[in-house]
Amino acid sequence: MPVIKILPHVELCPHGDEIEAPAGTSICEALVENGIALEHACEMSCACTTCHVVVKQGFDSLGETDEIEDDMLDKAWGLTPTSRLACQAILSDDDVVIEIPRYTINHARERH
Repeated sequence: MPVIKILPHVELCPHGDEIEAPAGTSICEALVENGIALEHACEMSCACTTCHVVVKQGFDSLGETDEIEDDMLDKAWGLTPTSRLACQAILSDDDVVIEIPRYTINHARERH
């Protein structure tokens, strides 16, 4: 199973973490199922940018983005050339390293 290494994030994962998830699972699903409360305001339907992550390693293993994801990513805070919506980034057999941006454009966060 591929490993997702999550770099430290002040609120969601202060010490970083490493989790395993089956190939074919989205990064968002894997994080949420392993207790990392990544925002996903649109319930993983590619209709917002709250699950935006920056892929530091393994970007090419996640497959191509489609036009809808590209359009949504244009609205993400802190966009980089290796940004993905975690709900659309499907794991292959390769390990990935991700960074969760500090901010999102979500103005109505749950639990805050």
